[in-house]
Amino acid sequence: MPLIPEEPQIHESVPGPRTVPAAGRTAPTPRPVPGPRPAAPRPGNPGARPAPPARCGTPGPQAPAAASTPQVQLIPAPAEGALDAADEAVDLLLDSGRAPGEVLVLTTGDPHPWAAHELSFGEASYWAQHDAADDVFYADAAADRVAGRPVVVVAVNGGADAEVTRALPAALKRAGALLVVCGDPQRVNALLSVGV
Repeated sequence: MPLIPEEPQIHESVPGPRTVPAAGRTAPTPRPVPGPRPAAPRPGNPGARPAPPARCGTPGPQAPAAASTPQVQLIPAPAEGALDAADEAVDLLLDSGRAPGEVLVLTTGDPHPWAAHELSFGEASYWAQHDAADDVFYADAAADRVAGRPVVVVAVNGGADAEVTRALPAALKRAGALLVVCGDPQRVNALLSVGV
């Protein structure tokens, strides 16, 4: 059906690959390496995971594994380019096979455009998408209601140092396997040493 001139064309609101580099960026953004993925179920036994290999010299049953610390990656980006770097990281994670529901994107400054758009329909609808956990979710890093996911991407796109100092350790606790931080390396490293 042809478009009537008065009707605007509707485009997908899902962030896609960016073809224009962010303003102020002088070098291409390093791409994150996808973190560890959960073991795939074995065919013929749905939902079962393979048993971990036995350790040599360890008699009897193995002790439960201690909670592992997520892998942390820093993607250098200026504050004004942190959202673009986060979007690129999400694209790479999805392209490498991560399920969209495994990825959480947090911002320390202005909200991600997706979050601002979805919040325009009301908080109930926005948080219902969070609770469904079937797509990438974008939120403010200071939001208490945000649940953890295997991969957390943080865009350090502004915010006071005290806010960022609280946000980074909180994001690390929410990340199951991988935390990707997009921001100014000097600022992030300085604040991480204070916050952790």
